[in-house]
Amino acid sequence: MAEEAVLRYLEKNEEISDSGKFAEDRGLSHDDILNIIKSLNGFRLVDAQDIKKERWVLTDEGKKYAEAGSPEVQLFLAIPAEGIAREDLQKKLESSIFKIGSQQAIKNKWIEMGKSQVSRKVQQVEDKIKILLLQIQNGEAVSSEDIDALKRRKLITQQIWKGYSVRKGPKYAPKRKKAATDLTRENIQRGDWKELEFKEYNFSAKGQPLEGGHLHPLLKAGIPCFCLSR
Repeated sequence: MAEEAVLRYLEKNEEISDSGKFAEDRGLSHDDILNIIKSLNGFRLVDAQDIKKERWVLTDEGKKYAEAGSPEVQLFLAIPAEGIAREDLQKKLESSIFKIGSQQAIKNKWIEMGKSQVSRKVQQVEDKIKILLLQIQNGEAVSSEDIDALKRRKLITQQIWKGYSVRKGPKYAPKRKKAATDLTRENIQRGDWKELEFKEYNFSAKGQPLEGGHLHPLLKAGIPCFCLSR
């Protein structure tokens, strides 16, 4: 299916400019498209050029916050309007969420953390961290300042994306013909040998290394062997 999609598209179009977008638009696996392009390029049905892009992706921690919300917002929402005992708030949240959420919420001036009581200093908050994480997850543009903030919190990491741009090759065809490996008697009798495309031989390929002769069993054991001749 992936091979047919690539070849049929090139039949009516000059180029596939981005294999990733091509796969996404057709609901195909990009890995499958990459493998097909490599194969078609090897048989010269297409000419493929490498594409490399740097992009930001969410870390495991970032994915967790993109789904459930940032720790500071989770902590804020766990505080009722009348306030809550610090000990009770700790029981409502995971230890890491309480620790990180407290630090960020105090920094944002959202809460007041007393020795025994925790209360809100504002009525509503916006989960900017979750919004930014979802934007990155969706491939949307994010400012450099926001990127730096997410990097410092280790919620995103940089990844190299690899793909291809593809054009018709010198042996392009809308459908790949299976290359023949041998000229058979039947091909000659039918006369179809003239239309066959043969698989190219790699004359530079090295065969299996040959081992000539054998060591005497005593030599293998490290014992000198003396042979007497008459």
